[in-house]
Amino acid sequence: MRIDGRPYRTIWTADDGATVVVIDQTRLPFEFATRRLRTLDEAAGAIRSMVVRGAPLIGVTAAYGMALAMRPEASDDAVRRAHDVLLRTRPTAVNLRWALERMARVLLAAPSSERVALAYREAAAIAEEDVACCTAIGHHGFAILQDLAAGLGRPLNVLTHCNAGWLACVDRGTALAPVYAAHDAGLPLHVWVDETRPRNQGAALTAFELGAHGIPHTVVADNAGGHLMQRGLVDVCFVGSDRTTANGDVANKIGTYLKALAARDNGVPFYAALPYSTIDWRLDDGVAEVPIEERSAREVTHLHGRAADGRVLEVEVVAPGSAAANPAFDVTPARLVTGIVTERGVAPASRAGLAALYPAEAPRGAA
Repeated sequence: MRIDGRPYRTIWTADDGATVVVIDQTRLPFEFATRRLRTLDEAAGAIRSMVVRGAPLIGVTAAYGMALAMRPEASDDAVRRAHDVLLRTRPTAVNLRWALERMARVLLAAPSSERVALAYREAAAIAEEDVACCTAIGHHGFAILQDLAAGLGRPLNVLTHCNAGWLACVDRGTALAPVYAAHDAGLPLHVWVDETRPRNQGAALTAFELGAHGIPHTVVADNAGGHLMQRGLVDVCFVGSDRTTANGDVANKIGTYLKALAARDNGVPFYAALPYSTIDWRLDDGVAEVPIEERSAREVTHLHGRAADGRVLEVEVVAPGSAAANPAFDVTPARLVTGIVTERGVAPASRAGLAALYPAEAPRGAA
């Protein structure tokens, strides 16, 4: 994606070939800044503190974190220690575990003398695969948007929740990849952007990147989605996923489930877009089995914003002394999902649907 005319990915290696550079998403939308990661602990801290976030990008950052960990020591113990440190950073997004298991498997099979170079190559390969997956997701999702827009005579209205765009991946995104593909192909559309409390990733990140790409959009309060659907102002919902189970249940940013309920009540198609690395074939019941991260109450009780004088401030918005809960994700049951858009195509949200796209990966008997 382009920022001020310059193309960026969300993660890359510096000119020294060792340092990992990421966009600091905690500084957006008021400041575009990067952060350099030089150690395992710095990579883990960037994931934990949401300097980087979004399931695919978390996975790629973790892979590079493994590479950083190999620089001072490339022993078997160092591989396992790095794996465990990074795995503890975020519990819900399955791409994290997927990337770490892949890195550990590749590194442990190689001599320790080759592990530094191998780790960087494998992390770069994971990053390139993410870009390819997102590009393909954009292609398949664009076909859906084209069909929905046919004969409308007005811009297609897409509603999204949280941020599943360029900033959640290495490039292009998952849920927003079809939007970018449609816009670049000249299909008129408009995006309703949920603000996405408590961290406001929609208002801060989705609105930022859509604006940078020139796509018409409007930020709305999270609870406005149902009203917009009732008024016929939403043609389709596209969301991402941090973990999708083998039966098609979709774990995503808290509030996604409510959008799916409103979409079902109003006959609005509801799609989740995700790469193969987001599917957790080990789980069969998202509501019962997906671990839901409980984040700091301070994300609920306080907000960041820019004052009239340009200063970025943190302000308290909750009555002093009130307790606050902060479950970061919820699970949308497969029955509410119209389809799952992947790099291999669009599948019904079911075991059979996903198994048809991924026959080698699906558990035996899934179809």
